[in-house]
Amino acid sequence: MLGNREAATPRTAARSGGGSGFVLSRGIVLLFAVASGTAVANVYFAQPLLVTVGHDLAMSPALVGSVVTLTHVGYGLGLFFLVPLGDVADRRRLIVAQLLLLVVALAVVATAPTAAILLAGMAGMGLLAVVTQTLVAFAASLAHPARRGRVVGLVTSGVVVGILLARTASGLMADLAGWRSVYLASAALTALLALVLYRVLPRHNDVPPTSLRYGQLLRSTITLFAQERLLRLRALLGLLIFAAFSTLWSSIALPLSEPPFSLSHTEIGALGLVGVVGALAATMAGRLDDRGLSQRTTGIALALLTTSWLPLAFTRSSLWALVVGVVLLDLAVQAVHVTNQTLIHALHPDAGSRLIGGYMVFYSIGSATGAIAATSLYTAAGWGAVCALGAIVSCLAFALWALTRHNTPNPSTKATDRGHSVAVEESTD
Repeated sequence: MLGNREAATPRTAARSGGGSGFVLSRGIVLLFAVASGTAVANVYFAQPLLVTVGHDLAMSPALVGSVVTLTHVGYGLGLFFLVPLGDVADRRRLIVAQLLLLVVALAVVATAPTAAILLAGMAGMGLLAVVTQTLVAFAASLAHPARRGRVVGLVTSGVVVGILLARTASGLMADLAGWRSVYLASAALTALLALVLYRVLPRHNDVPPTSLRYGQLLRSTITLFAQERLLRLRALLGLLIFAAFSTLWSSIALPLSEPPFSLSHTEIGALGLVGVVGALAATMAGRLDDRGLSQRTTGIALALLTTSWLPLAFTRSSLWALVVGVVLLDLAVQAVHVTNQTLIHALHPDAGSRLIGGYMVFYSIGSATGAIAATSLYTAAGWGAVCALGAIVSCLAFALWALTRHNTPNPSTKATDRGHSVAVEESTD
């Protein structure tokens, strides 16, 4: 039971996977996955386009670098300030509204005549791209508890594909029709998805009125972290695994663009196709979570994550070693990520948006830290030092799991009773 009424708001059984008339078919889950992947891809489109964008708008190198920074800052702010709204607002309307505003931000970026307007559009785009996490939380809330892991895994697969293919797609489109075409095409696709989701997603008119104000809603996210040890542990694991993930993907272009490979931007971007194999781990991990094997899945995945840096260390002498390392790393990261989200959502299904939004803040911190550390270390000490950093971070994640796995309860068996307890407490106040 929650010790603070601000930590969750009452929901009917339909909100927590109980039973509304809405049937979450595989087709609708795939729609969630496509929408999530499309939204999050916008955060990563700019990375292979920076040189072209900077030249087109006469931006200095320092200003060009701020394009990616502002996008991620906007995304981090959105995780804390926008995603929690899913616990008190009609998620269908919230998702559609965010997608339509995202279309506006994409149009601003695509037509930006100056650097200032471009940067403002990028920040807004990052802020609104967090609709991805609202979609994940909504899908989890609609799923039956016995299938929640599989649903979260499938939707997360869409997120993984969106992240990894964003660079490849934007590079190819920019070569064919210019960098602005990337954002115009994304705006059109996002508008189409908003229309489809508006027609397909369920209408939740059974949500009771709540006295929870916006400030209380944000504070309750912090309250949840203070109350739930599992949430804190899984958030820290998320920070570490995405620091390792970002250590690889933010720096891999550096050795590949140099001799002996001297690969082009398009060829380097195609490496993302290899990483899509990691999306398979999302669905497999979800199925294992539904069988009560979350701790075992986490341990095996973290062991693979640590092992992946051994073949990655031989990247300069073998592209096959790089491929093996990329597959192992992506499989491991996505397996842990899905397990984390499934476990923390089960803590308080009625606070799913706040739980996932708060968890993803740690994801952002880990990603940013890994990127900064890896690129700086590569300049100072080379690729071997980058791999050593990734291995150390991965070992820390494995050690954290090993030290806490025996005294961390699985919330999935208590989620239903916990939800009933919250409802009874609220109704008797």
